[in-house]
This record gives sequence, C-alpha cells and structure tokens, in this order.
Amino acid sequence: MSTGGLHRLTLTVAALAALALAACGGTDAPAQVRIPGKKLTIYVSVPLLGASAVSGRAVVDGVRIALREAHNRVGRYRVVMKVLNDATVAQGEWDPGQTSSNAVQAAADHTTIGYIGDLDSGATAVSIPILNQAGIPQISPRSTAVGLTSGGAAAAPGEPAKYYPAQVRTFARVAPSDSVQAAVQVMLQQSLGCTKTYVLTDEEVDGEDFATSFGVAAQRAGLRVLATQQYDPQALGYRALAATIASSHANCVLVSAISGSNAGPVTRQIAAAMPKARIFAAAGVAQSTFVDPAKGGVPLALDPRLFITSPALGAAAYPRAGREFLARFARIYGTPEPDAILGYESMRLMLSAISTATHGGRDPARRAAVLRAIFDTHHRHGALGTYSIDRDGNTTLSTYGVWRPVNGRLRFWKVIEAP
Repeated sequence: MSTGGLHRLTLTVAALAALALAACGGTDAPAQVRIPGKKLTIYVSVPLLGASAVSGRAVVDGVRIALREAHNRVGRYRVVMKVLNDATVAQGEWDPGQTSSNAVQAAADHTTIGYIGDLDSGATAVSIPILNQAGIPQISPRSTAVGLTSGGAAAAPGEPAKYYPAQVRTFARVAPSDSVQAAVQVMLQQSLGCTKTYVLTDEEVDGEDFATSFGVAAQRAGLRVLATQQYDPQALGYRALAATIASSHANCVLVSAISGSNAGPVTRQIAAAMPKARIFAAAGVAQSTFVDPAKGGVPLALDPRLFITSPALGAAAYPRAGREFLARFARIYGTPEPDAILGYESMRLMLSAISTATHGGRDPARRAAVLRAIFDTHHRHGALGTYSIDRDGNTTLSTYGVWRPVNGRLRFWKVIEAP
C-alpha cells in the first residue's frame, strides 16, 4: 500500500476501533462470553451497493443455502442470520464508517456467535479490531490481504498485530491469501509469454496489497516488473496513463484493483492503447460487472486477452459437495458469481465450529469455544476441498482459478496450484 494510503487506513482503524470499544463497554474479558438463551446470531457484512454488490449478494445467497441445509439450527440452538451492508451510496463501494457500524452492531448483540465478512480487505482491516475486542469469531469469504494474518515482505509495518488488540486471533478466511494468488499470477503470466509486466493498482487495500505480493513473487520467479503505478479511481479518463504504460513497451499489464475503483474504464483504455498486450486482473474484479459491457465492464473485443484470478474455481474442480452446491445455487438464483461458494463454505465452517464447540448444540455456546474450534480445523472435507486453518487464520488451500470473459460472462478456464 502507498505510504499515504497506509497512514490514512491506520488512523481510520485506530479511530474506529477506539469508538467501537467505547460503544461496546470497554475491555470486559471477551473470551469468556457465554451466549444467553437458545438463539445464536451470525452477522454477514458485505457490499450490497455498487459494482461489488453482485458478489455481495452471491455471498449472502450462498450463506443462506448453507443455513437452510442445517435447518437453521445447531441442536437446541436456533441460528439466525443478520445481513448488513458495508457499502454506501456516497462511497459507491465498502465504506469505513459503515463497516465500523456493522462490527459495532454485532459486538453489541449478546446473541452474536459469529461474523461472516468482509469481502474487501480494507473493510476487514476495519472490522477485525472491533470484533477481536469482543471475542467474536470472524470468517471472511475472500479478504486476501497478506497483512491481515501474517507479517513479512508483503505486509505493512505493524501488521498483523495492530488488528488484534485482545492479543488473540479471531479472524480466519477460506480463500488463500494474496501470497498464493501472487504465485499463481506469476506462473500464469510466464506460461503465456509475459516477460515485462506493468502493474497498475487502485488506492484500495486489496489492490495495493496484491501489487506488493505480486512484486515479491515476480522477483523470486525472475519475471520483470517494469513499474508499479497507482491510478486515481475518481479520474474522468485514463488516456494519458494508458499512453505512459504503452510507452514502457510492456507485453503484459496487471490490474490490481476492485471493481468499485473504476477498474472497468481504466482497463478498457489501457487495452485500447496496447492492442497486443495481455491483460491480467486479480480477484477483486472477478465478477460479472467487470466483464459485462452492459454493466460498465470491459468491451467484448478484450475477451481473448483478459485473464482473471480468483480463489473460486469451476464446478468440475470441486469435490461433490462443491458441485452440488453450485447446481443448487443455479436452480434457485441463477448462474452464480465466483464468490458464492466462498460464502457457502464460510457459513458451513462457522456452523461446524458451533456444533463442535457445543457438542452438537447440547452444551452452552461460548464464543471462545467456537473460536478454538475454527482454529482447530484440520483436514476438513469442505465444499472447496480438503483444508485446515493454520494458527494465523489462513486456509491451507493453495489453488486459484483462472477465469476468462466470454461474451460478457465469466467462464472458468483452469486451476493453478501455487508451489
């Protein structure tokens, strides 16, 4: 992330967390929270406005299917889902203040047993400290920024410790981190003949983090990165920027951004200025709004040379549980966005942890016990495949899917496993 963007995010996280702690009553031993009564609430926070709303709704629908399969129960407990929108009209995408408000609402609810969200790593950076102080188990379907769980070359200073004021991990994700995605992107680009890649990133945490992760992976693999440049998501046009990139004589361009950051228009103008270059994009734009011209996406003419990586795979690459979910989703809601199955597995993992922690719903429900069960996940045969959750909160899955646009729709192409 850029120095300015990182500084602003750090201040935002600190300020919002402080306000949240005051709202939630300070630092009462969150690990010992026992949920009263027989109702358990799981909050789901995703963007339901803007370009990313298609993914947000798909995640909610995936979560809903998982809960229905469990008949909305874990033993004697009735499980209730509350959906919250972390996006605002003014922002056009996830909003820090709204995300904070969502996390505060969950933390103030004595029936809260878990939180599924957020989709964007920037939003997750805001929600983790608030939920962490309340001891609420959190599972993200996608937020892939390395620094949310790990330190190292791809993380920002102070990460990940600054997100965990209670000094215990409360966040896990079912999607492999950007370190895995970066390795896959480098393998993909090299396999397609890339020798000189120009990286373009928005001002979002996801975009900046992946650009950094990609740079680290590219250096290790010997792929030359000509430059990494940030663009202004609010700009009216990108012709000058496209001309600058074209003059670099790059044969490949990586767009590291989210759809709500004007990713469609900037990609469109770069592609026009570089008619022979291959264009690559990261998981933040793996949704229909990026590839459908009718929704403001890229033109159909770009289909043959655009490649998008996503932690979601195609149906044939999943075990039976994943294939059955995708078929069920299609019957109920229509063709699923890639992120739908990530929401489904997030809820399945949460429900499994609740069941384990309460011995099938017979024992008292405690957040700390659910949290332990999530981090004790070993060789789980889930809809995404067989995986564990490591002590940092990362999944052990190491594959990413490559998706390509075909006539305005995303089509799964192939799986690449990181080394």
